[in-house]
Amino acid sequence: MPTDDASGDLRVTARVVVPARLLAWRFSRSAGPGGQGVNTTDSRVELSVRPLDVPGLDEAQRARLLERLAGRLVDGVLTVTASEHRQQLRNREAARARLAGTLAEALAPPPRARRPTRPSRRSVERRIEAKKRRGRLKRERGGAE
Repeated sequence: MPTDDASGDLRVTARVVVPARLLAWRFSRSAGPGGQGVNTTDSRVELSVRPLDVPGLDEAQRARLLERLAGRLVDGVLTVTASEHRQQLRNREAARARLAGTLAEALAPPPRARRPTRPSRRSVERRIEAKKRRGRLKRERGGAE
């Protein structure tokens, strides 16, 4: 997903941009190996936003966000974390990309309904003929023992 620098506005789609003032950052110590600086650097990043407060969303988009993110929202706040990198800046970029991807996925319009189709008569005949051919082959193979 397209994102800007690690501190400015967050571009989610061509029309939806989350202003930097709505993004809440939190930093903590990351788990796992990290060398000498493991106990001193706050490299784990949590990025939070209230998705329903994002300006420029119409009611259908707000309803879609609420429905698709219902299990991830805590008091109306969506939080993503990143701790896979050893540098805080790279984790900030990863968290921004993850948040933008999550919001873009939740905002995407639903897929078109599948139009039910039927197999053609010829394809049904081919399938049945192949089954008969396979059955004959197995029957012939069984009598040799």
